[in-house]
Amino acid sequence: MKCFETPIAGLLLFEPTVYPDDRGYFFEAFRDDFLKKQGIHSAFVQDNQSRSSQGVLRGLHYQTGEFAQSKLIRVLRGEILDVAVDLRENSPFFGMSYSVVLSEDNHRQLYIPKGFAHGFLTLSPTADILYKCDTYYHKKAEAGIRYNDPELKIDWGFAASQLILSEKDTMLPLLGNHYPSEIHFIP
Repeated sequence: MKCFETPIAGLLLFEPTVYPDDRGYFFEAFRDDFLKKQGIHSAFVQDNQSRSSQGVLRGLHYQTGEFAQSKLIRVLRGEILDVAVDLRENSPFFGMSYSVVLSEDNHRQLYIPKGFAHGFLTLSPTADILYKCDTYYHKKAEAGIRYNDPELKIDWGFAASQLILSEKDTMLPLLGNHYPSEIHFIP
């Protein structure tokens, strides 16, 4: 497996070594010892899986306080544009976003540490996403930022009329409307 640094410190992209043959392919999708060599000591406790149709945008979500989550995102089927936004209070990258295409073909995974908001847009007809979390989901700690916050300048690559969002996601606040009083991450 290879590790690539992104322009935002702590946010890492992984690409496995894939062994194809006439039967299909094989690769190691997760190795705790590999993550530890990258400085990641997250003990993942929960796997989440979702399926979305083309144009579905989920996010930008995060959990606050002691329930903040690190995530390891990968796509089992289809293709997504995966986006992480740095919300770490003292980070020189605060408010900066990083986008990457994750797909069943490139097998890439994005590691998102605590202190980031996360969202994705489904690019293929359907996509199945699997992500590991190092803290259990806690409803009272969930929070988010609106996907089209002008301060974030995220290029989703789709017109707003093509996006399918939950009502909850359309009503999320802008970053400037709740930072720093509502963003409480454990360093």
